[in-house]
Amino acid sequence: MMVLVIGGSGSGKSAWAEEYTVKLSGTGRRYYLATMRVMDRETEEKAAAHRHLRAGRGFVTIEQPDTIENALFKMEQGEKSALLECLSNLTANEMFGAGPGADKGGVADRIVNGIQRLEEELACLVVVTNNVFEDGLRYHGDTMEYMRVLGEIHIRLAERAWQVVEVTAGIPTVLKGKEAK
Repeated sequence: MMVLVIGGSGSGKSAWAEEYTVKLSGTGRRYYLATMRVMDRETEEKAAAHRHLRAGRGFVTIEQPDTIENALFKMEQGEKSALLECLSNLTANEMFGAGPGADKGGVADRIVNGIQRLEEELACLVVVTNNVFEDGLRYHGDTMEYMRVLGEIHIRLAERAWQVVEVTAGIPTVLKGKEAK
C-alpha cells in the first residue's frame, strides 16, 4: 500500500506524513528513507534537525539519495513500513547528481520503478513530495525539465497510490482514497 503526500514548503506535510506512517505501520519495523544529499554544514544541520524530530518514534534512518530501491538491502527481514522523504530531492539527485551533461533520460521511469519495488516489499510506503507547480512563474532549461519530470512522477504515483493526501497548513485533504484518520 502506498500513500502519496503532497504539499508546499512549510505546509506541515512532513510532520503529518511522519505521524501517519506511525499510525499505519502498527508494530512492524519503521524506516525513514532520507533522500537529501548531505554535502555541507547547512545540509548536515538540517539532517540532524530532522533526526532529532524523529527521535523516539521508532524510525530507523536510511540515507538513500538515489537508486531508492537499494534501501531494501539495508532493511531487516520481516514486516516493515517506510516513509520516503522526499520525492523532490530524489528526483533532483537522479537528474543532476551525475553532473552537467549527464544522461537525464529515463529518470521518471527509474524513480517510479524503484518506488514500485519498495511498495512490493513493504507493508506500507508513505511518499512525501513538494508541490512546486503553483508559483505561476515560467522557468528555463533544466528547471522546467525538472518540474516536468517531477510532475510526471506525481501523476504516475498518484495513479498507483492507495491514497493521495495534500497537506496545507498542517491540515490533510484526501484527494484519492479513504479519509485520513
